[in-house]
Amino acid sequence: MLTLLKFSQNRLELFSSKDVDTVLKNIDGSCNIWLRCIHFRDRTGTAKIINHFKLDSARIDMIFNHSLTGIDEDMEDCLFDGYEILTHQIKNREFQVARGSIVLGSNFILTFERTEIKVLTVLINSIQRQTLDIHDWGVDYILFLILKDILNSYHSVFDYIARQLDDLEDEVLTNSGNESTYHSIAAMRQSTRSGRRNFQNIKSLIALMNYEDFQWITPPVKTLFNQELVYQVDNLWQEYQALRAWMSELMEIQRDNIASKTSELINRLTIFSTIFLPLTFITGFYGMNFKYMPELEQPWAYPAVICVIVLIVIGSVIFAKKQRWF
Repeated sequence: MLTLLKFSQNRLELFSSKDVDTVLKNIDGSCNIWLRCIHFRDRTGTAKIINHFKLDSARIDMIFNHSLTGIDEDMEDCLFDGYEILTHQIKNREFQVARGSIVLGSNFILTFERTEIKVLTVLINSIQRQTLDIHDWGVDYILFLILKDILNSYHSVFDYIARQLDDLEDEVLTNSGNESTYHSIAAMRQSTRSGRRNFQNIKSLIALMNYEDFQWITPPVKTLFNQELVYQVDNLWQEYQALRAWMSELMEIQRDNIASKTSELINRLTIFSTIFLPLTFITGFYGMNFKYMPELEQPWAYPAVICVIVLIVIGSVIFAKKQRWF
């Protein structure tokens, strides 16, 4: 699906279609353009879009190969940014990661979304209802709004992670969890690594735009980036680090719990082996074929051996309990 947003000081239009040629015919060079390409994996169609905006053909491979490059010194035709975003879609306590690319030019911004990003859908709907005023801004302001909404979405993602960790912490501290609890924490920790790459990517972009010769972001939007996004990224980064540390701590405790349970099981097996060791000796002793074993001729010999065996078992169990071995 292709969604085209055209805007200027006196104009705001939204157009959607699945046909690339139809969308490209509706592009007006006098307006600012935001073109969303959602679940769009047509390489030929992508090439048409890239060629329409007079971008280097190498950008096609960068889009399909999911490159994370920002500015290429050899290709200064646009600002290219690949992204990995933690979404609200969760499966088996693992967050789904939305991947794609953002291409920013002089009067256009292209977003290639392998998976539809809900916050961008909400953003474009807000623009259409004119709850956000973009008429006096350029396409770099759209980039600011996109990154701002993506960062805002992390607050709810982190809030969900914190609630899940609270439940897992109860299992870990009460020692009621098992290996599946450990794997759940490990899977959640692994799936959040994309958040780190996302924050680092945005921080790199902010650092890059502060160079004097950076042409893709206008000074007013640079000010917005530095005033709002820098602070927001730093706060989210600290929250992210705290969650990662929390996960690591729970994993260590749960690993110790699992090791403790394994050790306890081995101890019990050792105790049972110790109890049956003298019994095995007795039965093995009487299994030998000696000619002279006078007690075998006595009528009380068999019950006497059984009683000795029972006394050994009872005595071993009482001794183990007094030593608190189980």
